[in-house]
Amino acid sequence: MKRVLSPALQLVALFALPLYVSAQDTRMVIEPIIPELCATLDARLTTSGTSLAPVDEGKLDTARIQRAIDHCGRGRAVMLHVDEEKNAFLSGPLRLRPDITLIVDLGVTLYASRDPTLYAISPGSCGVVNDAPPGCKPFISVDRAANAGIMGDGVIDGRGGEKMLGSKYSWWDLAEQARTGGRQQVPRLIVANDSDNFTLYRITLKNSPSFHVVYDHGDGFTVWGIRIDTPQRQARNTDGIDPGGGSRNITITHSYIRTGDDNVAIKGGPGGVTNVTVNDDHFYWGHGMSIGSETMGGVSNVRVTGLSLDGADNGIRIKSNGSRGGLVDDVVYDDVCIRNSPNPITLDTAYTASGTLTGNSPPTMRGIAFHNVRISGGGKVTFNGYDHSHRIAARLDGVQITDDAKYTYKVNHADLTLGPLPTNLQMPAGTDSTMQGTPAEGEPASCRTMFVPFPQALLAPHTH
Repeated sequence: MKRVLSPALQLVALFALPLYVSAQDTRMVIEPIIPELCATLDARLTTSGTSLAPVDEGKLDTARIQRAIDHCGRGRAVMLHVDEEKNAFLSGPLRLRPDITLIVDLGVTLYASRDPTLYAISPGSCGVVNDAPPGCKPFISVDRAANAGIMGDGVIDGRGGEKMLGSKYSWWDLAEQARTGGRQQVPRLIVANDSDNFTLYRITLKNSPSFHVVYDHGDGFTVWGIRIDTPQRQARNTDGIDPGGGSRNITITHSYIRTGDDNVAIKGGPGGVTNVTVNDDHFYWGHGMSIGSETMGGVSNVRVTGLSLDGADNGIRIKSNGSRGGLVDDVVYDDVCIRNSPNPITLDTAYTASGTLTGNSPPTMRGIAFHNVRISGGGKVTFNGYDHSHRIAARLDGVQITDDAKYTYKVNHADLTLGPLPTNLQMPAGTDSTMQGTPAEGEPASCRTMFVPFPQALLAPHTH
């Protein structure tokens, strides 16, 4: 049998960012390189339809995958590999180690077990709705594991829409039940804590029971060329990528994301988030390119460039409220195309889904710049500050509506500057607000090449 490893594109080119982008991720980020292997594990299961056959649900690969990770030499990788017609692995929670990469190779799907007992932090704590603290382990934990990575052209499937073993409900059903109160106790797909220089490269993530990727308390997080693919509806709280509190130097690039919640959400919890680049990405359905709702730790030095948002419920969004707000400062959106979004631009300090609207942690947004942003398909543009002392300050420089669709506006406690490039948003004076400059028509660059179809799944190699 011939071993087939997907070839790694070993480009050593730095990002060619526009001059307008002054500072962001302070690292010199290059395309990742797939490490040499320490072990290759052959698949023992076969995908049946879009999942696994019921007879295979107890055939866990957890122990052999974890053993290979634990015994791998630093700087090397464990690869999950197709074996003839067998192309699937089934696992409970896994834990990456420092300097170790897990490769899910082309044609392979790594399925997360649907057994809530495997994820339970304490007996009965996972797979329920209650008011208790989080009760489920992630599917893949990256804890104090510097230089770890997950790579390959295969798929990691969290199976959020499939019924849990021994239950008539799926993970996503629990999330729907929790709308009326309580917490859905479901696992996240990948959670990295205190793990500097963590890398996701080329992997496809789908159907997470909750957030797909969370990165907290780390310095250096690279996401390059991945796909996140989860349904638009009935997949609540399935954020794509969430850089969180205490993290810095983050790059998300050349990736494609459609999911049931925020495509990307920069969450400024305790410790804050700074030095973030989101560059040359494509978002589809989801809740958009978001900051918040946690901003109490601060969010700063963010650059979003070369982004398309196609059909997202929200386009560019900064959201917070009086119970979890803080300072969002020095954020630039440059060369962004948004179409068919009900809320193409939303800066809102009255976000209702989390926390109370008023409190002792009010949000402020300043140094927000929109440069060469093109909008079509109609919708509502919102600049809604908190109060007279906690305002929104934003520059709109070359922000152009490119069609005749209907647009509405909300402006409160905001200081807005139009120009120098023409901006044609017809915003009202607003409540307790100021505006410098006047609307003007321009000739925006075309978005034709920015909107691309979501990429189709890669085909498995022929192995005999």
